[in-house]
Amino acid sequence: MGSESVNMNIDKYFFCTYFDSNYLIKGLALYQSLIRHVKSFRLWILCMDDLTYGTLQKLNLCKVLLIPLKDFEEGDKELLEAKSNRSRIEYYFACTPSLPLYVLKNYPEVDVITYLDADLFFFSDPSPIFDELNGDSVLIVGHRFPPRLKKLECHGIYNVGLLSFRRDAIGLQCLNWWRNSCLEWCYDREENDRYADQKYLDDWPTRFSKIVILQHKGAGLAPWNVDNSKIHIEKGQVFVDKIRLIYFHFHGLHPLHEWLYDPNLIRYGNYSNASIKKNIYGPYLKELYDVRRWISLSQPANSSRIRLKSIRINNPAKTEKISFLRTILNKIIRLASLVKKILEGRLWVTIYGKVI
Repeated sequence: MGSESVNMNIDKYFFCTYFDSNYLIKGLALYQSLIRHVKSFRLWILCMDDLTYGTLQKLNLCKVLLIPLKDFEEGDKELLEAKSNRSRIEYYFACTPSLPLYVLKNYPEVDVITYLDADLFFFSDPSPIFDELNGDSVLIVGHRFPPRLKKLECHGIYNVGLLSFRRDAIGLQCLNWWRNSCLEWCYDREENDRYADQKYLDDWPTRFSKIVILQHKGAGLAPWNVDNSKIHIEKGQVFVDKIRLIYFHFHGLHPLHEWLYDPNLIRYGNYSNASIKKNIYGPYLKELYDVRRWISLSQPANSSRIRLKSIRINNPAKTEKISFLRTILNKIIRLASLVKKILEGRLWVTIYGKVI
């Protein structure tokens, strides 16, 4: 991965995202998908911890500008006050509207800034998304829950995963209103028709003018709505109801090991069919595998590495016999549970990044 000079006057699209070391691998997978499908772009990454910033600095990513957390927070008393009374994830939520505002404030060349969740992954050129925004001010994406999941709209009609804001009076008004709302209240619970940073989006189409609700069926596909669509492959491209897939939101995908994943589809009442597993999750899991190898190769042998949890058995010589046997029994029970879930299709095994 080489570096290149930053020339925002010729970049077509401007994106921003944030993540910490827990989402580093997913964040880099997002970046790789942008490199693959977007010729002209700039990506700002807010690094939520020092390990993320240090790792990304060493990788020297092209088309990327890193924002250290201390620079982002500097002089923002209101944000720091929110940090003092929120959990880590709640503070991250509170930061969401402040990030695109930070970019617009510090980089006057940016006309439209698009926020991306770190667990998005692009499968094709996103230009149809921006064609829908056209000359309007704000673009939002619906969850598009099927009828059986409409109850989940208690967490928001729209999804925060991808949002675009134009540098105009309405775009800035919307962003500032959202930031102030999140600074006042942004918690990981439902309360008074609010939920985290997301439920605030519900009334944007009536609160503000020039709001676009994205209609493209190939954008905003996610575990909660993927079973609404027919997936097929044509000339190596993934199509959703005969429309090219632009991006998928891999919300809830959880690595249990480097080779074992919980896609979290059961939470939404479905197991994926073979086409979804092979053609949507398959490429993403392979990308996560490749990114993990890339990070490992870029680090010195004696450095701290990004690792996933694995099942280990303590040295019996250092463990009381009864305690050791209890540990073995618990791990056998856990292993049997994992095997059962794998056979049921609730957990997926990968070999060298290829899902089987």
